[in-house]
Amino acid sequence: MNTVTLSTKFQISIPKGVRESLKLVSGTKFIVMPYQGRVEMIPVREMKSLFGSLKGIDTTIIRDEDRL
Repeated sequence: MNTVTLSTKFQISIPKGVRESLKLVSGTKFIVMPYQGRVEMIPVREMKSLFGSLKGIDTTIIRDEDRL
């Protein structure tokens, strides 16, 4: 488990192992929000990077007639 310390300027550094595993680079923007007593940091990804991420998803679900 990685531990970080909040600086006097309310900043933290993301550990190298975490940065590498999530492929984070300098300048990455995050959505930061409180969630169930903790801080969630969600990297904002470009739409282009999501291309193909749903490959293999089952699209054979039965839909209501008004949902085409």
